Amino acid sequence: MFISQLLSNPHDFLMMMAVSLFGLGLLTISIGIWMLVKRVIGNELKQISQQTTRLAQKGLTEDIAGLVGNAGQLVEALNSLAKTASGIGIFLNLAGFLLVLASYYIVLQIR
Repeated sequence: MFISQLLSNPHDFLMMMAVSLFGLGLLTISIGIWMLVKRVIGNELKQISQQTTRLAQKGLTEDIAGLVGNAGQLVEALNSLAKTASGIGIFLNLAGFLLVLASYYIVLQIR
């Protein structure tokens, strides 16, 4: 019943599409912002990085080459993880912005 009413009037159908895209865009933007804020506030990543540098310094003073190499790889992996998380957050923000623009374009097409 609802779908037949929705498809019977093109104006209502376009408005429903615009509202859906706008809501999805706002949700995507909020998730992207949350991911960026979570990355900034995340203390676990900072603590692991600090402990890894201490471990590498201890390996240098005690002349343990394997320990230093593994600690260096861990620091590189943590940096890569942080870049990935921020990249996903930025992508979600851009995608949400494009969805909001698409909904605005659809509203402009309704006459």
